[in-house]
Amino acid sequence: MSLIIKGGTVVNADRSFRADVYCEDGVIKAVGTDLDTPGDAEVIDAGGQYVMPGGIDPHTHMQLPFMGTVASEDFETGTAAAMAGGTTMIIDFVIPDPEENLMAAYRKWRGWAEKACADYAFHVAVTWWDDSVHADMGTLVREEGVNSFKHFMAYKGAIMAEDEVLYNSFTRALELGAIPTVHAENGELVWQLQRKLLEMGITGPEAHPLSRPPEAEGEAANRAIRLAQVIGCPLYIVHVSCRQALEEIARAQAEGSRVFGEVLAGHLLIDESVYRHPDFDVAAAHVMSPPFRAKEHQAALWKGLQSGTLQTTGTDHCCFCAPQKAMGKDDFSLIPNGTGGVEDRMSVLWTHGVTTGRLTVEEFVAVTSTNAAKIFNIYPRKGWVGEGADADITVWDPAATKTISVKTHHQKVDYNIFEGMEITGLASHTVANGKLTWANGDLRAVRGAGSYVKRPAFQPVFHALEKIARANVPTAVARS
Repeated sequence: MSLIIKGGTVVNADRSFRADVYCEDGVIKAVGTDLDTPGDAEVIDAGGQYVMPGGIDPHTHMQLPFMGTVASEDFETGTAAAMAGGTTMIIDFVIPDPEENLMAAYRKWRGWAEKACADYAFHVAVTWWDDSVHADMGTLVREEGVNSFKHFMAYKGAIMAEDEVLYNSFTRALELGAIPTVHAENGELVWQLQRKLLEMGITGPEAHPLSRPPEAEGEAANRAIRLAQVIGCPLYIVHVSCRQALEEIARAQAEGSRVFGEVLAGHLLIDESVYRHPDFDVAAAHVMSPPFRAKEHQAALWKGLQSGTLQTTGTDHCCFCAPQKAMGKDDFSLIPNGTGGVEDRMSVLWTHGVTTGRLTVEEFVAVTSTNAAKIFNIYPRKGWVGEGADADITVWDPAATKTISVKTHHQKVDYNIFEGMEITGLASHTVANGKLTWANGDLRAVRGAGSYVKRPAFQPVFHALEKIARANVPTAVARS
């Protein structure tokens, strides 16, 4: 149960240095040169390669029941595909139906995830409100290690959280030391635009981005930020896809607000022209929300990632195959929303980030692993190559090349949004919990080998916010 990674350059978010890494019983035991290790330890030759923390994808939806069907990727196949790309942990979502008990939904998702090959955790969505939701949030934080709650500001008539729910949930999350997260789109505006476009006879996927304009995302991001500012809680905005939302985050950060932003690999690299493809299956395969945007937004998002305005990268991995997408053949609003990417996130970010000079190697580690670990309070257990950390490691070959193709990917979906993309930089080896799960094209993932990761409440930002709140407690005016 021991292995040593020899001859590589260790890369953490703060620095790079030449060292060997020895792992035993799922933990990194030593990092350095001339290590005294057992003679029977498995050896990985990392000469000419980087040794980095395993990727953390903070936004996936495995096995999600959604829009009348269920995502084709389950926790076993999805986490296995992730490790083929260097990702060793996912944070998925428990999404209760309206009026469904939060704890019941959480137990259901935990059951589905028992077959995961890699470690996992959950954000839990708040889709409605009453006293039971208030109580269950407490149980989830204190007993189950959940420290983040998701709110959909879109999907009217289904899981959309109105402002009253946002206020109550944000307030409760602050009490518990948990981070509220939001899918920022104005759900009412989206619903109205969908009806308008259908009445105009525009029923295909080309209507999808028209019904979800950047302004709808920018408005919702601003609303969520302002609510968080008044309540005094931090905020994490998922899949930021446009300049308008990015600008709201940058403005709030400049005002001193603790707002975090996530960007998807797809939103950095794919533009909205895909929705006008003459083949319905191709156009529908790209339907996700928020949609892919015009090229100007991609340029802005890259700058947001470079500047630190956006801290994390995810995929929103939620796979639906062509027969499922065809449910919306005559009505674009019925096309199940979701695309894949958990296997390709790190390689496309390396190719278009590090090799172009947009990101340093250390920044790459930060945005693919370390920042997520810090925000969701599992650092340095995750997101760091250092003594005592979990042995979740990616050995990265910066010179390796391949062409992304649905014919060779490990994801359980019949389309790849990065199809035909030439990439440089690949995981040659992936180590999860001290075990070699990917070795030069050989996927060795084991069903059920992943563990649920509890995430402590009150990450450091809450201590700062508490001091600010104490200094600004409202006072009454004494009048005679």
